[in-house]
Amino acid sequence: MDILFGSVTGTAENIARDAARVAKSRGHDVRLCELDEVTMEDLADMNDVLVVISTYGEGEMPFNAETFWDELEASEPVLKKVSYGVLALGDTAYEMFCQAGKDIDARFEELGATRRLARIDCDLNFEKDAAAWIDRAIPQKGDAAPRTGDAETMPVPATAAPSATDTKRPPQRWSRANPFPATIVDSRILSGDGSSKDMRHITLSIKDSGLAYEAGDSLAIVPTNNPDQVAALLERLGAAPDTLVEGFDLPLGPLLTSKFEINIPSERLVRAVGAAIKDEALKAACLGDKAGFDSYLWSKDVLDVLNVDPRLQVGADVLLSLLQPLQHRAYSIASSPKTHPDEIHLTVAAVRWDHNGRDHGGVCSTHLADRLPPGAQADMFMVPNKRFRVPADPDTPMIMVGPGTGIAPFIAFLQERQETGAIGDAWLFFGDRQRACDHVYEAELQAFQEAGVLTRLDLAFSRDQDEKIYVQDRMRAASKHVFAALEAGAYVYLCGDAKAMAPAVDQTLHDIVAKEGGLSPEGAITYITDMRRGGRYLKDVY
Repeated sequence: MDILFGSVTGTAENIARDAARVAKSRGHDVRLCELDEVTMEDLADMNDVLVVISTYGEGEMPFNAETFWDELEASEPVLKKVSYGVLALGDTAYEMFCQAGKDIDARFEELGATRRLARIDCDLNFEKDAAAWIDRAIPQKGDAAPRTGDAETMPVPATAAPSATDTKRPPQRWSRANPFPATIVDSRILSGDGSSKDMRHITLSIKDSGLAYEAGDSLAIVPTNNPDQVAALLERLGAAPDTLVEGFDLPLGPLLTSKFEINIPSERLVRAVGAAIKDEALKAACLGDKAGFDSYLWSKDVLDVLNVDPRLQVGADVLLSLLQPLQHRAYSIASSPKTHPDEIHLTVAAVRWDHNGRDHGGVCSTHLADRLPPGAQADMFMVPNKRFRVPADPDTPMIMVGPGTGIAPFIAFLQERQETGAIGDAWLFFGDRQRACDHVYEAELQAFQEAGVLTRLDLAFSRDQDEKIYVQDRMRAASKHVFAALEAGAYVYLCGDAKAMAPAVDQTLHDIVAKEGGLSPEGAITYITDMRRGGRYLKDVY
């Protein structure tokens, strides 16, 4: 049995690993791997295939499934031997819900594979559905059909109990369902006077937690909503915080505080409000295309949507039925465990804006920056990113591109390289708006340079001159050296904004390869694809 996964934050990978454990316990020989590790020849030779895949952004494949999907679309492998099932993960707040899984499912069928159980599309609360799918998809060895048993019978990985001399280590497994309460050790402002940003360096203690991490991993924070925002929403509903809602164990106030997303309106809520009131702009947004819908919602939270018509009356039970669950937010870790074994450092930009005369803020960024001073606790769990690691060979050169908060994992990488005595070149492209107030970690980067750990630093501060300069412009200016590093086997790492920066840097990399390598656009695509398949072009974007 081949269990293949495409994962963004590690959820799909964890489900795939759970499936592999169940398959082994039921007598199957199992191969578990990322989709990008599978060639079309490999796929055509498989028999029993399970695919677990999340959807990234607006219906896109996760990064470790991009090459697989490109080749699956471009070629015509004969999959008549393949019997398969797909578990898709997504978020119904997005129009292209579970699109990556839907695309894989449909393409397998087009190429002659046999769907042996129906695809399931999981929303944010996926645990029960995923467990049931695993149980159905993996029969006992020798059974002819998928199981139909109760999902509760699925084995749960055990955690070893502590020894008598290790009473500090908790017996439970820290996870999304059971986060660890990490103590905030420090929260300091990185941005200088005059900056338009509020960027923080936050240190959390994981001492005695039993948690471990590696440079390149992410940390998920389980936030609560702004109490002022909750109070305003309760006032709009005309309800008290202790109001009980049928079907829920908690009163309304705690539900809106810690269980439901009130910052990002769900599509269900917007369309329900649009159907209940007469507002031309909202109606046009609901009837228009995705870009228009997103533009209308830009900067609005749940209260803003309800207040499009202040006369609209909404019951608490109806509102809760239209909201999404409040989800964790993942942050790239800005420390190496070799330097900070009992701590995790984060680089957080507190997001704030004004809309209709009311202060708004990012759910988790302001939770960390405004409501969790040193000594407070933040619920968290680890999100491993096994593909985003420093090269195993210390001689291997690295090119890191990380403007803004995208610098976070590269601080971790440089700490790691310093601790291990790595001697390969390390080149960082970093930038932000203004050097005087946005050059975060300037002292740390200078120290890395003086120690010979960071061998080259190219800076791009977009607002320091009339013409905006970005990291991709610095890459183009150094194109000969970039290509020489690639030819020398350099790994390229990209971290930061997924919507504008990452595509621009990706296109720049293709252009450099085409120009300096004398390749056609198609040849450059092949070159970069080979880098990705070889694990030398890695992304951590959001």
